[in-house]
Amino acid sequence: MHPTAPPPQTLDQITHLLTHLLTASHSIKTFTSRWQTIRSKLAYLTSSLSALSDSPHWSDNPLLQTLLPNLLQTLLRIQSLSHQCSDTEHPPVGKLLMQSDLDMAANWLSKQSQDIDLLLRSGVLRQSNAIVLSQPPPGSDKEDLGFFVRDLFTRLQIGGVEFKKKAMESLLQLLENEEKAAAVVSKEGNVSYLIHLLDLNAHSSIREQAITAVSVLASASEQSRKCVFEEGGLGPLLRIIESGSMGLKEKAAMAVEAITTDVDNSWAITAYGGVSVLLEACRSGSLTLQEHSVGALRNVAVVEDVRSALGEEGAVPVVVPLLVNGTVKAREKTANLIAILAAAGEFFRALILQERGLQGLLLLLHESSCSDTIEHALRAIHSLSASDSTTRTLSVSISFIIQIAELIKHGTILLQQICASILATLCMSDGNKRAIASCIPALVKLMESPKPDGLQEVAAKALVSLLTVRSNRKELVRDEKSVMRLAQMLDPKYETVSKKFPVAVVAAVMAGGSKGCRKRLVAAGAYAHVQKLAEMEVAGAKKAAQRLSGNRLQVIFGRTWRE
Repeated sequence: MHPTAPPPQTLDQITHLLTHLLTASHSIKTFTSRWQTIRSKLAYLTSSLSALSDSPHWSDNPLLQTLLPNLLQTLLRIQSLSHQCSDTEHPPVGKLLMQSDLDMAANWLSKQSQDIDLLLRSGVLRQSNAIVLSQPPPGSDKEDLGFFVRDLFTRLQIGGVEFKKKAMESLLQLLENEEKAAAVVSKEGNVSYLIHLLDLNAHSSIREQAITAVSVLASASEQSRKCVFEEGGLGPLLRIIESGSMGLKEKAAMAVEAITTDVDNSWAITAYGGVSVLLEACRSGSLTLQEHSVGALRNVAVVEDVRSALGEEGAVPVVVPLLVNGTVKAREKTANLIAILAAAGEFFRALILQERGLQGLLLLLHESSCSDTIEHALRAIHSLSASDSTTRTLSVSISFIIQIAELIKHGTILLQQICASILATLCMSDGNKRAIASCIPALVKLMESPKPDGLQEVAAKALVSLLTVRSNRKELVRDEKSVMRLAQMLDPKYETVSKKFPVAVVAAVMAGGSKGCRKRLVAAGAYAHVQKLAEMEVAGAKKAAQRLSGNRLQVIFGRTWRE
Protein backbone atom coordinates (compact mmCIF):
# COMPACT_ATOMS: atom_id res chain seq x y z
CA MET A 1 0.00 0.00 0.00
CA HIS A 2 1.22 3.50 -0.75
CA PRO A 3 2.35 5.16 2.52
CA THR A 4 0.08 8.18 2.04
CA ALA A 5 -3.01 6.18 1.07
CA PRO A 6 -6.08 6.13 3.34
CA PRO A 7 -6.52 3.04 5.54
CA PRO A 8 -9.23 0.57 4.39
CA GLN A 9 -11.05 0.97 7.71
CA THR A 10 -11.88 4.57 6.75
CA LEU A 11 -13.91 3.27 3.83
CA ASP A 12 -15.51 0.67 6.13
CA GLN A 13 -16.51 3.40 8.58
CA ILE A 14 -18.01 5.46 5.78
CA THR A 15 -19.96 2.50 4.38
CA HIS A 16 -21.33 1.59 7.83
CA LEU A 17 -22.31 5.21 8.54
CA LEU A 18 -24.02 5.56 5.16
CA THR A 19 -26.17 2.51 5.83
CA HIS A 20 -27.16 3.87 9.23
CA LEU A 21 -28.00 7.35 7.87
CA LEU A 22 -30.11 5.99 5.00
CA THR A 23 -32.20 4.01 7.46
CA ALA A 24 -32.47 6.83 10.00
CA SER A 25 -33.47 9.44 7.44
CA HIS A 26 -36.75 7.66 6.72
CA SER A 27 -37.97 8.20 10.30
CA ILE A 28 -37.24 11.95 10.44
CA LYS A 29 -40.50 13.95 10.39
CA THR A 30 -39.12 17.49 10.33
CA PHE A 31 -37.69 19.26 7.28
CA THR A 32 -38.79 16.24 5.25
CA SER A 33 -38.09 17.76 1.81
CA ARG A 34 -34.49 18.58 2.76
CA TRP A 35 -33.94 15.14 4.25
CA GLN A 36 -35.36 13.60 1.10
CA THR A 37 -32.72 15.47 -0.90
CA ILE A 38 -29.98 14.33 1.48
CA ARG A 39 -31.25 10.75 1.34
CA SER A 40 -31.07 10.64 -2.46
CA LYS A 41 -27.50 11.95 -2.33
CA LEU A 42 -26.57 9.36 0.31
CA ALA A 43 -28.01 6.59 -1.86
CA TYR A 44 -26.05 7.84 -4.89
CA LEU A 45 -22.90 8.05 -2.78
CA THR A 46 -23.40 4.45 -1.60
CA SER A 47 -23.40 3.30 -5.23
CA SER A 48 -20.26 5.31 -6.03
CA LEU A 49 -18.38 3.97 -3.02
CA SER A 50 -19.30 0.43 -4.01
CA ALA A 51 -17.72 1.05 -7.42
CA LEU A 52 -14.73 2.62 -5.68
CA SER A 53 -14.11 -0.42 -3.50
CA ASP A 54 -14.34 -2.67 -6.58
CA SER A 55 -11.44 -0.80 -8.19
CA PRO A 56 -8.31 -2.90 -7.70
CA HIS A 57 -5.97 -0.02 -6.85
CA TRP A 58 -8.22 2.42 -5.04
CA SER A 59 -6.19 2.25 -1.83
CA ASP A 60 -3.02 3.25 -3.70
CA ASN A 61 -4.40 6.61 -4.80
CA PRO A 62 -3.08 9.50 -2.68
CA LEU A 63 -6.03 11.72 -3.59
CA LEU A 64 -8.21 9.59 -1.34
CA GLN A 65 -5.97 10.44 1.61
CA THR A 66 -7.90 13.68 2.05
CA LEU A 67 -11.08 12.89 0.12
CA LEU A 68 -12.28 9.97 2.29
CA PRO A 69 -11.52 11.55 5.70
CA ASN A 70 -13.32 14.72 4.55
CA LEU A 71 -16.29 12.61 3.47
CA LEU A 72 -16.30 10.84 6.84
CA GLN A 73 -16.41 14.22 8.62
CA THR A 74 -19.36 15.30 6.44
CA LEU A 75 -21.27 12.11 7.28
CA LEU A 76 -20.58 12.54 10.99
CA ARG A 77 -21.96 16.07 10.73
CA ILE A 78 -25.07 14.74 8.99
CA GLN A 79 -25.42 12.12 11.74
CA SER A 80 -25.42 14.94 14.30
CA LEU A 81 -28.10 16.79 12.32
CA SER A 82 -30.09 13.56 12.12
CA HIS A 83 -30.06 13.19 15.90
CA GLN A 84 -31.21 16.80 16.36
CA CYS A 85 -34.08 16.43 13.90
CA SER A 86 -35.16 13.06 15.35
CA ASP A 87 -35.30 14.28 18.95
CA THR A 88 -39.03 14.89 19.41
CA GLU A 89 -38.61 15.95 23.04
CA HIS A 90 -36.01 18.63 22.25
CA PRO A 91 -36.64 19.84 18.68
CA PRO A 92 -33.85 21.90 17.05
CA VAL A 93 -33.66 25.53 18.10
CA GLY A 94 -33.58 27.96 15.17
CA LYS A 95 -35.53 26.75 12.19
CA LEU A 96 -33.68 28.90 9.67
CA LEU A 97 -30.30 27.86 11.06
CA MET A 98 -31.21 24.15 10.75
CA GLN A 99 -32.43 24.66 7.16
CA SER A 100 -29.12 26.32 6.33
CA ASP A 101 -27.12 23.51 7.97
CA LEU A 102 -29.06 20.87 6.02
CA ASP A 103 -28.55 22.73 2.73
CA MET A 104 -24.82 23.01 3.42
CA ALA A 105 -24.64 19.29 4.20
CA ALA A 106 -26.39 18.47 0.92
CA ASN A 107 -23.92 20.67 -0.98
CA TRP A 108 -20.95 18.99 0.70
CA LEU A 109 -22.29 15.59 -0.28
CA SER A 110 -22.74 16.74 -3.87
CA LYS A 111 -19.20 18.06 -4.14
CA GLN A 112 -17.62 14.99 -2.59
CA SER A 113 -19.75 12.66 -4.73
CA GLN A 114 -18.61 14.56 -7.82
CA ASP A 115 -14.98 14.12 -6.81
CA ILE A 116 -15.41 10.37 -6.37
CA ASP A 117 -17.24 10.11 -9.70
CA LEU A 118 -14.43 12.01 -11.35
CA LEU A 119 -11.91 9.54 -9.97
CA LEU A 120 -14.00 6.63 -11.20
CA ARG A 121 -14.54 8.07 -14.70
CA SER A 122 -10.85 8.88 -15.15
CA GLY A 123 -9.92 5.20 -14.88
CA VAL A 124 -6.87 5.97 -12.75
CA LEU A 125 -8.11 3.72 -9.93
CA ARG A 126 -7.78 0.72 -12.23
CA GLN A 127 -4.09 1.36 -12.94
CA SER A 128 -1.38 0.37 -10.53
CA ASN A 129 0.88 3.20 -11.72
CA ALA A 130 -1.75 5.78 -10.82
CA ILE A 131 0.02 6.38 -7.53
CA VAL A 132 2.90 8.27 -9.20
CA LEU A 133 2.84 11.14 -11.72
CA SER A 134 5.46 9.69 -14.05
CA GLN A 135 5.97 11.66 -17.26
CA PRO A 136 5.44 9.48 -20.37
CA PRO A 137 8.63 9.28 -22.46
CA PRO A 138 8.70 11.24 -25.75
CA GLY A 139 6.92 9.42 -28.55
CA SER A 140 4.50 7.58 -26.25
CA ASP A 141 1.32 6.36 -27.89
CA LYS A 142 -1.95 8.26 -27.49
CA GLU A 143 -3.38 5.67 -25.10
CA ASP A 144 -0.57 6.18 -22.58
CA LEU A 145 -0.74 9.93 -23.02
CA GLY A 146 -4.51 9.84 -22.59
CA PHE A 147 -4.26 7.99 -19.29
CA PHE A 148 -1.59 10.38 -18.02
CA VAL A 149 -3.68 13.43 -19.00
CA ARG A 150 -6.81 12.03 -17.30
CA ASP A 151 -4.72 11.35 -14.19
CA LEU A 152 -3.38 14.92 -14.26
CA PHE A 153 -6.78 16.52 -14.55
CA THR A 154 -8.20 14.28 -11.82
CA ARG A 155 -5.53 15.49 -9.43
CA LEU A 156 -6.00 19.03 -10.66
CA GLN A 157 -9.71 19.01 -9.84
CA ILE A 158 -9.75 16.97 -6.63
CA GLY A 159 -6.42 17.58 -4.95
CA GLY A 160 -5.33 20.39 -2.67
CA VAL A 161 -3.01 23.23 -3.65
CA GLU A 162 0.16 21.11 -3.67
CA PHE A 163 -1.49 18.41 -5.79
CA LYS A 164 -2.72 21.07 -8.20
CA LYS A 165 0.73 22.68 -8.47
CA LYS A 166 2.43 19.36 -9.21
CA ALA A 167 -0.27 18.44 -11.70
CA MET A 168 0.14 21.78 -13.48
CA GLU A 169 3.93 21.40 -13.56
CA SER A 170 3.56 17.98 -15.14
CA LEU A 171 1.00 19.30 -17.63
CA LEU A 172 3.29 22.14 -18.73
CA GLN A 173 6.23 19.76 -19.02
CA LEU A 174 4.13 17.42 -21.16
CA LEU A 175 2.96 20.24 -23.44
CA GLU A 176 6.54 21.40 -23.87
CA ASN A 177 8.12 18.01 -24.59
CA GLU A 178 5.46 16.02 -26.44
CA GLU A 179 4.29 17.10 -29.89
CA LYS A 180 0.99 15.20 -29.62
CA ALA A 181 0.21 16.48 -26.12
CA ALA A 182 -1.98 19.47 -27.08
CA ALA A 183 -4.32 17.30 -29.15
CA VAL A 184 -4.57 14.70 -26.37
CA VAL A 185 -5.18 17.34 -23.70
CA SER A 186 -7.95 18.98 -25.74
CA LYS A 187 -9.61 15.56 -26.16
CA GLU A 188 -8.96 13.79 -22.84
CA GLY A 189 -8.45 16.70 -20.42
CA ASN A 190 -11.00 19.00 -18.86
CA VAL A 191 -10.05 22.24 -20.64
CA SER A 192 -13.13 23.92 -19.18
CA TYR A 193 -11.71 23.40 -15.68
CA LEU A 194 -8.33 24.69 -16.81
CA ILE A 195 -10.02 27.88 -18.00
CA HIS A 196 -11.88 28.04 -14.66
CA LEU A 197 -8.45 28.32 -13.00
CA LEU A 198 -7.89 31.63 -14.84
CA ASP A 199 -10.33 33.21 -12.41
CA LEU A 200 -8.94 35.86 -10.07
CA ASN A 201 -10.01 33.78 -7.06
CA ALA A 202 -7.71 30.92 -8.01
CA HIS A 203 -4.43 30.42 -6.16
CA SER A 204 -1.91 32.85 -7.72
CA SER A 205 0.78 30.33 -8.68
CA ILE A 206 -1.77 27.84 -10.04
CA ARG A 207 -3.48 30.65 -11.96
CA GLU A 208 -0.18 31.63 -13.58
CA GLN A 209 0.50 28.03 -14.56
CA ALA A 210 -3.02 27.71 -15.97
CA ILE A 211 -2.56 30.83 -18.11
CA THR A 212 0.68 29.39 -19.48
CA ALA A 213 -1.05 26.07 -20.29
CA VAL A 214 -4.01 27.78 -21.97
CA SER A 215 -1.63 29.95 -23.98
CA VAL A 216 0.28 26.88 -25.16
CA LEU A 217 -2.95 25.07 -26.07
CA ALA A 218 -4.26 28.09 -27.97
CA SER A 219 -1.04 28.29 -29.98
CA ALA A 220 -0.35 24.59 -30.52
CA SER A 221 -2.87 23.45 -33.12
CA GLU A 222 -6.20 24.20 -34.72
CA GLN A 223 -7.90 21.48 -32.65
CA SER A 224 -6.60 22.68 -29.27
CA ARG A 225 -7.19 26.34 -30.21
CA LYS A 226 -10.80 25.56 -31.10
CA CYS A 227 -11.20 23.70 -27.81
CA VAL A 228 -9.97 26.70 -25.78
CA PHE A 229 -12.38 29.01 -27.58
CA GLU A 230 -15.40 26.68 -27.37
CA GLU A 231 -14.82 26.14 -23.64
CA GLY A 232 -15.12 29.90 -23.10
CA GLY A 233 -11.45 30.87 -22.87
CA LEU A 234 -11.57 34.19 -24.75
CA GLY A 235 -13.48 36.21 -22.13
CA PRO A 236 -11.25 35.26 -19.13
CA LEU A 237 -8.12 35.85 -21.22
CA LEU A 238 -9.27 39.36 -22.13
CA ARG A 239 -10.01 40.09 -18.48
CA ILE A 240 -6.43 39.08 -17.63
CA ILE A 241 -5.10 41.47 -20.30
CA GLU A 242 -7.25 44.14 -18.70
CA SER A 243 -6.29 43.65 -15.06
CA GLY A 244 -3.57 41.03 -14.61
CA SER A 245 0.13 41.48 -13.91
CA MET A 246 2.29 42.32 -16.93
CA GLY A 247 3.68 38.78 -17.21
CA LEU A 248 0.18 37.28 -17.19
CA LYS A 249 -1.06 39.92 -19.63
CA GLU A 250 1.65 38.94 -22.12
CA LYS A 251 0.74 35.24 -21.96
CA ALA A 252 -2.97 35.99 -22.22
CA ALA A 253 -2.40 38.28 -25.23
CA MET A 254 -0.40 35.54 -26.92
CA ALA A 255 -3.36 33.18 -26.45
CA VAL A 256 -5.89 35.76 -27.71
CA GLU A 257 -3.78 36.38 -30.81
CA ALA A 258 -3.70 32.64 -31.48
CA ILE A 259 -7.46 32.22 -30.94
CA THR A 260 -8.27 35.09 -33.31
CA THR A 261 -6.30 33.56 -36.19
CA ASP A 262 -9.55 31.67 -36.80
CA VAL A 263 -11.83 34.23 -38.46
CA ASP A 264 -14.88 32.39 -37.13
CA ASN A 265 -13.80 33.43 -33.63
CA SER A 266 -13.29 37.10 -34.49
CA TRP A 267 -16.87 38.18 -33.83
CA ALA A 268 -16.49 37.31 -30.15
CA ILE A 269 -13.87 40.02 -29.62
CA THR A 270 -16.54 42.73 -29.78
CA ALA A 271 -18.97 40.64 -27.70
CA TYR A 272 -16.45 40.63 -24.83
CA GLY A 273 -15.47 44.29 -25.29
CA GLY A 274 -12.08 43.10 -26.47
CA VAL A 275 -11.31 45.94 -28.91
CA SER A 276 -10.91 48.54 -26.14
CA VAL A 277 -8.94 46.07 -23.99
CA LEU A 278 -6.47 45.31 -26.79
CA LEU A 279 -6.11 48.96 -27.75
CA GLU A 280 -5.27 49.90 -24.16
CA ALA A 281 -2.66 47.12 -24.17
CA CYS A 282 -1.20 48.63 -27.37
CA ARG A 283 -1.19 52.07 -25.76
CA SER A 284 0.43 51.30 -22.41
CA GLY A 285 1.65 47.70 -22.37
CA SER A 286 5.13 46.22 -22.57
CA LEU A 287 6.70 45.66 -25.99
CA THR A 288 5.71 41.98 -25.89
CA LEU A 289 2.14 42.82 -24.87
CA GLN A 290 1.89 45.39 -27.65
CA GLU A 291 3.17 42.88 -30.19
CA HIS A 292 0.55 40.24 -29.42
CA SER A 293 -2.27 42.74 -28.89
CA VAL A 294 -1.76 44.45 -32.24
CA GLY A 295 -1.47 40.96 -33.75
CA ALA A 296 -4.90 40.08 -32.37
CA LEU A 297 -6.34 43.35 -33.71
CA ARG A 298 -4.78 42.56 -37.08
CA ASN A 299 -6.49 39.16 -37.06
CA VAL A 300 -9.97 40.52 -36.31
CA ALA A 301 -9.80 43.67 -38.46
CA VAL A 302 -10.92 41.65 -41.48
CA VAL A 303 -14.43 41.58 -39.96
CA GLU A 304 -16.51 44.65 -40.84
CA ASP A 305 -18.16 44.94 -37.42
CA VAL A 306 -14.76 44.86 -35.74
CA ARG A 307 -13.44 47.55 -38.10
CA SER A 308 -16.41 49.71 -37.09
CA ALA A 309 -15.47 49.19 -33.44
CA LEU A 310 -11.85 50.08 -34.24
CA GLY A 311 -13.04 53.34 -35.76
CA GLU A 312 -15.30 54.14 -32.81
CA GLU A 313 -12.57 53.34 -30.28
CA GLY A 314 -9.98 55.57 -32.00
CA ALA A 315 -7.64 52.75 -33.00
CA VAL A 316 -5.58 54.57 -35.65
CA PRO A 317 -3.79 57.07 -33.34
CA VAL A 318 -2.98 54.19 -30.97
CA VAL A 319 -1.50 51.74 -33.49
CA VAL A 320 0.30 54.03 -35.98
CA PRO A 321 3.16 54.79 -33.50
CA LEU A 322 3.92 51.05 -33.32
CA LEU A 323 5.18 51.29 -36.93
CA VAL A 324 8.19 53.09 -35.48
CA ASN A 325 8.34 52.14 -31.80
CA GLY A 326 7.32 48.47 -31.72
CA THR A 327 9.36 45.28 -31.88
CA VAL A 328 10.26 43.89 -35.31
CA LYS A 329 7.22 41.60 -35.23
CA ALA A 330 4.95 44.33 -33.85
CA ARG A 331 5.93 46.63 -36.71
CA GLU A 332 5.11 43.91 -39.23
CA LYS A 333 1.72 43.18 -37.66
CA THR A 334 0.93 46.90 -37.40
CA ALA A 335 1.73 47.39 -41.08
CA ASN A 336 -0.61 44.51 -41.87
CA LEU A 337 -3.38 46.03 -39.71
CA ILE A 338 -2.95 49.44 -41.32
CA ALA A 339 -3.04 47.84 -44.79
CA ILE A 340 -6.38 46.23 -43.91
CA LEU A 341 -7.79 49.48 -42.56
CA ALA A 342 -6.48 51.56 -45.48
CA ALA A 343 -8.12 49.20 -47.95
CA ALA A 344 -11.44 49.49 -46.08
CA GLY A 345 -12.27 53.03 -47.20
CA GLU A 346 -11.59 56.74 -47.21
CA PHE A 347 -12.50 57.15 -43.53
CA PHE A 348 -9.53 55.09 -42.35
CA ARG A 349 -7.18 56.40 -45.07
CA ALA A 350 -7.78 59.98 -43.96
CA LEU A 351 -7.09 59.06 -40.31
CA ILE A 352 -3.91 57.17 -41.19
CA LEU A 353 -2.58 60.10 -43.21
CA GLN A 354 -3.58 62.54 -40.47
CA GLU A 355 -1.55 60.51 -37.93
CA ARG A 356 1.49 60.47 -40.27
CA GLY A 357 1.01 56.83 -41.03
CA LEU A 358 2.51 57.23 -44.53
CA GLN A 359 5.79 58.49 -43.04
CA GLY A 360 5.84 55.55 -40.62
CA LEU A 361 5.26 53.10 -43.47
CA LEU A 362 8.02 54.64 -45.60
CA LEU A 363 10.45 54.46 -42.68
CA LEU A 364 9.50 50.81 -42.05
CA LEU A 365 9.93 50.04 -45.74
CA HIS A 366 13.38 51.59 -45.71
CA GLU A 367 14.54 49.76 -42.56
CA SER A 368 13.01 46.30 -42.96
CA SER A 369 14.52 43.33 -44.75
CA CYS A 370 11.59 40.99 -44.03
CA SER A 371 9.58 40.15 -47.15
CA ASP A 372 6.29 39.92 -45.24
CA THR A 373 6.80 43.30 -43.55
CA ILE A 374 7.67 44.93 -46.87
CA GLU A 375 4.58 43.41 -48.48
CA HIS A 376 2.24 44.71 -45.76
CA ALA A 377 3.82 48.18 -45.85
CA LEU A 378 3.53 48.33 -49.64
CA ARG A 379 -0.09 47.19 -49.59
CA ALA A 380 -0.88 49.96 -47.11
CA ILE A 381 0.99 52.53 -49.21
CA HIS A 382 -0.81 51.36 -52.33
CA SER A 383 -4.20 51.85 -50.66
CA LEU A 384 -3.14 55.26 -49.34
CA SER A 385 -2.06 56.28 -52.86
CA ALA A 386 -5.76 56.63 -53.69
CA SER A 387 -5.25 60.05 -52.10
CA ASP A 388 -3.82 62.75 -54.41
CA SER A 389 -1.62 64.08 -51.62
CA THR A 390 -0.07 60.63 -51.12
CA THR A 391 0.56 60.24 -54.84
CA ARG A 392 2.29 63.62 -54.97
CA THR A 393 4.47 62.74 -51.97
CA LEU A 394 5.50 59.39 -53.42
CA SER A 395 6.09 60.76 -56.92
CA VAL A 396 8.89 63.05 -55.72
CA SER A 397 10.51 60.58 -53.30
CA ILE A 398 13.45 59.27 -55.31
CA SER A 399 14.49 56.85 -52.53
CA PHE A 400 11.02 55.26 -52.53
CA ILE A 401 10.89 55.11 -56.33
CA ILE A 402 14.30 53.43 -56.53
CA GLN A 403 13.32 50.94 -53.81
CA ILE A 404 10.16 49.79 -55.58
CA ALA A 405 12.11 49.56 -58.84
CA GLU A 406 14.59 47.24 -57.13
CA LEU A 407 11.72 45.14 -55.78
CA ILE A 408 10.26 44.89 -59.29
CA LYS A 409 13.62 43.48 -60.39
CA HIS A 410 14.35 41.18 -57.44
CA GLY A 411 11.25 40.80 -55.22
CA THR A 412 8.73 37.99 -54.93
CA ILE A 413 5.94 37.88 -57.50
CA LEU A 414 3.51 39.48 -55.02
CA LEU A 415 5.93 42.30 -54.23
CA GLN A 416 6.53 42.84 -57.94
CA GLN A 417 2.79 43.15 -58.55
CA ILE A 418 2.24 45.65 -55.71
CA CYS A 419 5.24 47.75 -56.76
CA ALA A 420 4.13 47.79 -60.40
CA SER A 421 0.66 48.85 -59.23
CA ILE A 422 2.14 51.75 -57.26
CA LEU A 423 4.50 52.72 -60.07
CA ALA A 424 1.60 52.87 -62.52
CA THR A 425 -0.17 55.48 -60.37
CA LEU A 426 2.77 57.85 -59.81
CA CYS A 427 3.27 61.13 -61.68
CA MET A 428 7.05 61.06 -61.84
CA SER A 429 9.40 63.53 -63.41
CA ASP A 430 11.38 62.43 -66.48
CA GLY A 431 14.50 62.41 -64.33
CA ASN A 432 12.97 59.95 -61.87
CA LYS A 433 11.74 57.79 -64.73
CA ARG A 434 15.24 57.69 -66.20
CA ALA A 435 16.62 56.75 -62.76
CA ILE A 436 14.68 53.47 -62.74
CA ALA A 437 15.09 52.46 -66.39
CA SER A 438 16.82 49.28 -65.26
CA CYS A 439 13.48 47.79 -64.13
CA ILE A 440 12.01 47.94 -67.65
CA PRO A 441 13.13 44.39 -68.66
CA ALA A 442 11.59 43.02 -65.44
CA LEU A 443 8.27 44.74 -66.23
CA VAL A 444 8.29 43.25 -69.74
CA LYS A 445 8.88 39.82 -68.24
CA LEU A 446 6.04 40.34 -65.72
CA MET A 447 3.66 40.96 -68.63
CA GLU A 448 4.06 37.28 -69.56
CA SER A 449 2.81 36.05 -66.16
CA PRO A 450 -0.85 34.92 -66.15
CA LYS A 451 -0.87 34.81 -62.33
CA PRO A 452 -1.62 36.51 -60.07
CA ASP A 453 -4.63 38.15 -61.65
CA GLY A 454 -4.08 41.74 -62.69
CA LEU A 455 -0.28 41.49 -62.87
CA GLN A 456 -0.12 41.85 -66.68
CA GLU A 457 -2.26 44.98 -66.62
CA VAL A 458 -0.28 46.83 -63.93
CA ALA A 459 3.05 45.83 -65.53
CA ALA A 460 1.86 47.22 -68.87
CA LYS A 461 0.61 50.45 -67.27
CA ALA A 462 3.89 50.94 -65.43
CA LEU A 463 5.82 50.33 -68.66
CA VAL A 464 3.72 52.79 -70.65
CA SER A 465 4.36 55.40 -67.95
CA LEU A 466 8.15 54.89 -68.08
CA LEU A 467 8.21 54.87 -71.90
CA THR A 468 7.15 58.49 -72.14
CA VAL A 469 10.89 59.20 -71.77
CA ARG A 470 12.90 58.76 -74.99
CA SER A 471 15.95 57.21 -73.36
CA ASN A 472 13.74 54.59 -71.69
CA ARG A 473 12.27 53.62 -75.06
CA LYS A 474 15.76 53.06 -76.37
CA GLU A 475 16.62 51.12 -73.21
CA LEU A 476 13.80 48.69 -73.93
CA VAL A 477 14.64 48.00 -77.60
CA ARG A 478 18.34 47.63 -76.78
CA ASP A 479 17.44 44.62 -74.62
CA GLU A 480 17.09 41.74 -77.08
CA LYS A 481 15.24 39.49 -74.62
CA SER A 482 12.65 42.18 -73.90
CA VAL A 483 12.07 42.78 -77.63
CA MET A 484 11.67 39.06 -78.30
CA ARG A 485 9.28 38.70 -75.35
CA LEU A 486 7.22 41.64 -76.59
CA ALA A 487 7.04 40.19 -80.09
CA GLN A 488 6.00 36.79 -78.73
CA MET A 489 3.25 38.36 -76.64
CA LEU A 490 1.91 40.05 -79.80
CA ASP A 491 1.60 36.72 -81.63
CA PRO A 492 -2.16 35.93 -81.93
CA LYS A 493 -1.31 32.25 -81.29
CA TYR A 494 0.24 33.14 -77.90
CA GLU A 495 -2.88 33.12 -75.76
CA THR A 496 -1.34 33.59 -72.32
CA VAL A 497 -1.37 37.38 -72.56
CA SER A 498 -4.28 39.69 -73.34
CA LYS A 499 -3.16 41.42 -76.59
CA LYS A 500 -4.18 44.93 -75.56
CA PHE A 501 -1.27 45.09 -73.11
CA PRO A 502 1.69 44.43 -75.47
CA VAL A 503 -0.07 46.54 -78.13
CA ALA A 504 -0.17 49.48 -75.69
CA VAL A 505 3.55 49.02 -74.95
CA VAL A 506 4.44 48.96 -78.68
CA ALA A 507 2.39 52.11 -79.22
CA ALA A 508 4.28 53.76 -76.34
CA VAL A 509 7.68 52.70 -77.75
CA MET A 510 6.77 54.13 -81.16
CA ALA A 511 5.25 57.35 -79.78
CA GLY A 512 8.44 59.25 -80.58
CA GLY A 513 8.71 57.85 -84.08
CA SER A 514 12.23 56.51 -83.58
CA LYS A 515 13.48 54.62 -86.64
CA GLY A 516 15.86 52.59 -84.52
CA CYS A 517 13.04 51.40 -82.26
CA ARG A 518 10.86 50.59 -85.26
CA LYS A 519 13.58 48.58 -86.98
CA ARG A 520 14.27 46.44 -83.92
CA LEU A 521 10.57 45.69 -83.34
CA VAL A 522 9.94 44.93 -87.01
CA ALA A 523 13.01 42.69 -87.15
CA ALA A 524 11.63 40.71 -84.18
CA GLY A 525 8.37 40.09 -86.07
CA ALA A 526 6.23 42.56 -84.14
CA TYR A 527 4.83 44.31 -87.25
CA ALA A 528 3.35 41.16 -88.79
CA HIS A 529 1.68 40.23 -85.48
CA VAL A 530 0.31 43.73 -84.94
CA GLN A 531 -1.16 43.74 -88.47
CA LYS A 532 -3.08 40.55 -87.69
CA LEU A 533 -4.25 42.03 -84.39
CA ALA A 534 -5.47 45.11 -86.26
CA GLU A 535 -7.49 42.84 -88.56
CA MET A 536 -8.91 41.19 -85.40
CA GLU A 537 -9.83 44.71 -84.20
CA VAL A 538 -7.79 44.50 -81.04
CA ALA A 539 -7.93 47.89 -79.28
CA GLY A 540 -4.98 50.12 -80.30
CA ALA A 541 -3.55 47.62 -82.81
CA LYS A 542 -4.37 49.69 -85.90
CA LYS A 543 -2.59 52.73 -84.50
CA ALA A 544 0.41 50.64 -83.47
CA ALA A 545 0.57 49.04 -86.93
CA GLN A 546 0.59 52.46 -88.58
CA ARG A 547 3.48 53.58 -86.38
CA LEU A 548 5.42 50.39 -87.07
CA SER A 549 4.84 50.64 -90.84
CA GLY A 550 7.15 53.63 -91.09
CA ASN A 551 4.76 55.44 -93.47
CA ARG A 552 4.66 58.78 -91.68
CA LEU A 553 2.39 60.38 -94.33
CA GLN A 554 -0.17 57.62 -93.74
CA VAL A 555 0.06 58.26 -90.03
CA ILE A 556 -0.32 62.02 -90.44
CA PHE A 557 -3.26 61.73 -92.87
CA GLY A 558 -4.91 59.17 -90.66
CA ARG A 559 -4.56 61.51 -87.66
CA THR A 560 -5.93 64.50 -89.69
CA TRP A 561 -8.92 62.47 -90.92
CA ARG A 562 -9.75 61.39 -87.36
CA GLU A 563 -9.50 64.96 -86.10
